Amino acid sequence: MDYFFTEQQQMIIDTAREITNEKIIPVRAELDEKNQFPREILEDIAKADLFSIFVPEEYGGLGGGCFEIVLAMEELARGCVGVATSFAASALGIFPVMIAGSDEQKEKYLPDIASGSRWAAFGLTEANAGSDASGIRTTAVEDGDFWVLNGTKQWITNGGESQIYSIVALTDPSKGPRGASIFVVEDGDPGFSYGKKEDKMGIRSSATRELVMKDCRIPKDRLVGRRGTGFITVMKTLDMSRPGIASLGIGLAQAALDEAVTYAKQRVQFGRPIISFQAVQHMLADMAIQLEAGRALVYAAAKHIDKHPKDMSKASSMCKVFATDMAMKVTTDAVQVLGGYGYMKEYPVEKMMRDAKILQIYEGTNQIQRNVVGQELNKEYS
Repeated sequence: MDYFFTEQQQMIIDTAREITNEKIIPVRAELDEKNQFPREILEDIAKADLFSIFVPEEYGGLGGGCFEIVLAMEELARGCVGVATSFAASALGIFPVMIAGSDEQKEKYLPDIASGSRWAAFGLTEANAGSDASGIRTTAVEDGDFWVLNGTKQWITNGGESQIYSIVALTDPSKGPRGASIFVVEDGDPGFSYGKKEDKMGIRSSATRELVMKDCRIPKDRLVGRRGTGFITVMKTLDMSRPGIASLGIGLAQAALDEAVTYAKQRVQFGRPIISFQAVQHMLADMAIQLEAGRALVYAAAKHIDKHPKDMSKASSMCKVFATDMAMKVTTDAVQVLGGYGYMKEYPVEKMMRDAKILQIYEGTNQIQRNVVGQELNKEYS
């Protein structure tokens, strides 16, 4: 379908596609097997200026919106969702500063993010605060000209690899979510360390670690926004980032469909290619239909968010649910089309199926997203 991309948008697609074809696809199986962080590929992405897409022009970025981010992430995910997640996590990590940071904070951090010389990560999840983000226990206490943070963040993407972390902590535990604030913690800050690297089922090239803060002292000017407004910033951050996760599902499903169709044209059974059998054709047709429907919804949601940034929760959650559920279905069907070969690591659809599962879980499970959509509908019809 023709989505009438601008010249800049087409340039973003072409650049990301070139990196995917030349840098990601040739090594994705090795990165997956070795559980290896794609540092060199991220450096290539930085050289291509893709990290600058989501940063405002005044801080050295391209000034792109949600739609431009979606386009880049879709292409990168076509190569490897783990690599694309590592790229996406930097955007997620710096969004709180973009949303609520001071001019000084933006001037300090955004140019480095835009150039790709430093990466960011988002520290929200804890052992008892997953879907219930209000259940965080990490605290931040004032001590003269410093804040002192104590707590542990769990399953943090880019943990141990990034240099800049947006950390959600309670500045007034008695107020619950209204007592949460966001702070910038930097790699090397006293009292800040990393836990073990997780051994995951999928997106294995993406680094996932604990962040440990034990009497972590940071300057007072690292508070992002006003004290007690952290939870509002978290919700806005996730609303902005979820279409990106949806786009990972689009790119992954496209890759799975490509593999399935190619195999079905080559695999001969009963004297003819299996794509000539109606049962296989119908599977491939459903995969293609679901993919195009998902792409249309994700693009529409991203454009809506760019035009209506104060009204994005429903669109953001809807596209995340549909596209990631679709990716799980399409990758599973791709394995089925390839049969026994699809189950073997020699063929990439096995990895694609493993990678797809996390898309339904991270940055808000799809069950939670359905809650959000339902709540928004309740407001609209009240």
